Amino acid sequence: MKTVIVPTYEQASPANQTLMDNLKKALSFVPNLYATFTHSETALGTYLTLQNARSSLSSKAREVVNLSVSQINHCRYCLAAHTMVGKMVGFSDEQVLEIRRGSASFDVRLDALTKLTHNVMITRGHTDKDVLQAFFDAGWNEGNLVDVMMVIGDKTISNFLHSTTEIPVDFPAAPEL
Repeated sequence: MKTVIVPTYEQASPANQTLMDNLKKALSFVPNLYATFTHSETALGTYLTLQNARSSLSSKAREVVNLSVSQINHCRYCLAAHTMVGKMVGFSDEQVLEIRRGSASFDVRLDALTKLTHNVMITRGHTDKDVLQAFFDAGWNEGNLVDVMMVIGDKTISNFLHSTTEIPVDFPAAPEL
C-alpha cells in the first residue's frame, strides 16, 4: 500500500520553497500538514490564501470554528494544532475542551457560534433553523455566517488531507474527550 510522505524542503518546487520559507519565519518551523500541500504545485499557496483571508470573525471566533470542525471530523492533527492556537488566543484548557464538546457556556456569542458550527457539520449544512436563529439572536449577522462557512471549508480541507494521508502530527497531542 502506498504511503504519503511529508515532502522535504528540497523536494518542493521553488514557488513552494518560498512559501515554506515564509512559514518558517512566521512559525519557526514548517508544520507537516503544510509541507504535505507541496505535493501540489499550487495547493499550499491556494490554501494559505484561503486561511489568511480577511474575515469578519475574530481570531477567537475562528478558533471556535477550527476546533469544532476538527472535532467533528476527528482530525488528530488539526485538534493538536488548534488546541495550541486556541490557548494562544486566550482560551483555557477547559474552554478548549468545552468548545470541542459543542458549547461555550463562558460566552453567549461564542456559545451560539459553537452550536452553529457543530450543527452545520453534523447535518452537512442542513442547519437547524432554531440553531441558526440563536446564532443571529446572539448578535451575529449574515456576513459572519458566510465567513463561518469559509472557515468551515478551510478547516475541512486540512482535516480531510490529514485524515487521508495520516502524516505525522508535529504538535503536542490534544487531550481526548
